[in-house]
This record gives sequence, C-alpha cells and structure tokens, in this order.
Amino acid sequence: MSARPTIGVTGLGTMGLGIAQVFAAAGCEVIATDSQPEARARASERIMAILEARVKSGKLAAAERDFTVANFRVVPSLADFQACSLVIEAIIEDVEAKRRLFGELETIVAAEAVLATNTSSISVAAIATALTRPGRYLGLHFFNPPAAMRLVELVRHRDTSPGAASLARSLTEQAGKTVVECPDRPGFIVNRCARPYYGEALAMLEEGRSASEIDAAMVTEGYRMGPFTLIDLIGADINLAATEGLYAAMGKHPRYFPFPALHAQVAAGRLGRKSGKGFLFPDQPGNAPADARAMALRIEATIVNEAFWLLAEGGVEACDIDTAMALGLNFPRPPFALLERHGRSGILAELARLHAAAPAALKPRYLPAPGLEVP
Repeated sequence: MSARPTIGVTGLGTMGLGIAQVFAAAGCEVIATDSQPEARARASERIMAILEARVKSGKLAAAERDFTVANFRVVPSLADFQACSLVIEAIIEDVEAKRRLFGELETIVAAEAVLATNTSSISVAAIATALTRPGRYLGLHFFNPPAAMRLVELVRHRDTSPGAASLARSLTEQAGKTVVECPDRPGFIVNRCARPYYGEALAMLEEGRSASEIDAAMVTEGYRMGPFTLIDLIGADINLAATEGLYAAMGKHPRYFPFPALHAQVAAGRLGRKSGKGFLFPDQPGNAPADARAMALRIEATIVNEAFWLLAEGGVEACDIDTAMALGLNFPRPPFALLERHGRSGILAELARLHAAAPAALKPRYLPAPGLEVP
C-alpha cells in the first residue's frame, strides 16, 4: 500500500483473525481485540502458527511471515482504536451485540473513520440503527478463509456515504481483494444465489437419488465439490441455519425451502466432518450416473433463475453476480455463463419440467424470474 493506514479488527475468531492477517500481510498496521481475554491471549500465537505452516509448506517466505507478524498487534480494548481509518467487526451473528459494539465504536474512532460489519446473514441497515452517523458505516463481507478467498462483498445501506464506500473499497482492493458491490438484501449475492446448489440437491435426495450420485454428477460437470461434500465441509447445522435465515427473510418463498432431509441430518447429529459423519463424509462420491448431465442441468437451471430474480430486484449487474459467484464459490461457470451454455430456451424448458413435476407447495420454486422470459 502507498500509505500505511491503521485497520482495526474486533472479534478474533477464525474470520476476524483471517481478516487481520489479510491487512497485515498487505502492509497495514493492524490492531485487533476481542471481548474474551482468552481469545486476545492466543491471537498472536494462532496467527504465527497459521503463517508458520505456510512457510513450512513452501507457500510463504519467512520474510513475509515476519512482515505480517510485525504489522499485527493485539490490544486490550476498543479504546485503542482511536487512530483507525477502518474498523471491521467480526463478532457473533447477533444483531443486538453488533449494534452495541458499533454504538461504542462510534464514540471512540475519528469522525472520518469507516466502520464495517463482516456479517453474512444480518441486514446491514438493521445494524445501522445504533449509529448517530450511519453514513460512515457499511458491510464488508469476507469469505472463509479470508487469506485465500479473493472476493469481498461491499454492502451499502441507504445512508452509506460515497466517501465511506470509496475508502473501504480502496483499502480492501489494496489488500489484494476483488470487491463487488451488492445490495443490502438477504444473502447478498453469493449466499443467496448459492442456495439452489444445495436446495435442488436436497430435493433430488428426497426424490430417491443418492448423495453420492448427485455429487458425482456435479464433479463430472467440472465442480470442485458436489453440494453434499460442501455441506459436510461447512457443517449441516451451519447450512440449515443459513437456509432457514434466508427462508424467513424472503417470506418463506419455496425457492429457499429447508428440506426435511437437512433437518433430519442435523437432528441426528450427522453434521459432516466436525461430527465424523455426514451426507457422504467420510466417503467420497462414487461413479457418475448415466444421467449426470441432466442432474447438473436441473441444479444449474435453478441457479440461473435465482440470479435473474436478484437481478430483477435492482442494485446489481449481471457481471457482478458472475464475478461474485466465480470467486466466492469457485464454480466453473457462474450463472450468466450457464445461461450462455444452456441457452435461454434450455433453462426455461428445464424450469417448466420441474414446475410440472413438483408438488403444489413447491411449484412456485420453479417460476421463471422477470427478465429470464424476455428474449
């Protein structure tokens, strides 16, 4: 970076520590804190361990490790954030806790400092109600792990000032990230447009297809991980919470329906890697079924449709949706590339087939979005 800004990070869990690492590696002075003394006490040791592992694997030079560590400092409280140009919050996903935190931060930082939440599931505007100067506040949604994932979703609410958005974008881009601006709507871009990848797979599971078949079909079509392997990696409980949150926020529309198979998995404690047993884990997908391409088309048609629904609501461009999905999920083809691959008529025909076959309660799930039907 040309200057040496000071970045504050509050919350030293996996995300907060990763965000701190990103900015420290880019040459910023990073000061970080956590409400829990144990988290503060272990933070420097944890970041050193992460960097040392990369040095040992040959992915990072020892000098780069030392540079990052030298730029990172843990402080006892928010009172030390007075000199920050940007403060990023990465605490628990609880709106009241975040409001209290930002209310306190506002009394500490300089008038020109930008305040950002890393929330993935809470309305950015809902948190802003705690601020007397909401123009300086916005969302900066990093993806896990922050050091490896290039995408950051920048989320303005209606009062975010152009200056605050510009500063947040500039600092984040200088730290090596690709910033995509997106509307303050449930799921932003990636978490919303990703729901069909999981949801349609769960629909097929309940219709009698196996998790192995479904994942093998998607891997055959170029996806690095099938939907059930991804659920097992993330955790079925985390996936269910995200699905239920979006389902509630979107008025319980069937496109976000949390299928019983996912509920049953969580109730049985089969959460994936962290519990030792998941939809597939510890197994790998088997051979792809003969109809792998048709199975992939079903999932891809619903991904395209969801992208068109988001596009129709305004505040985002098709190219930004594609960039976010490509970087945020590492999909081989983002939604509008899928549209080119299958053609508008192919997507519409698949949605019509699914609509005809679906039970009455789920038929609205497959209604084409505005704009998709326009030639």
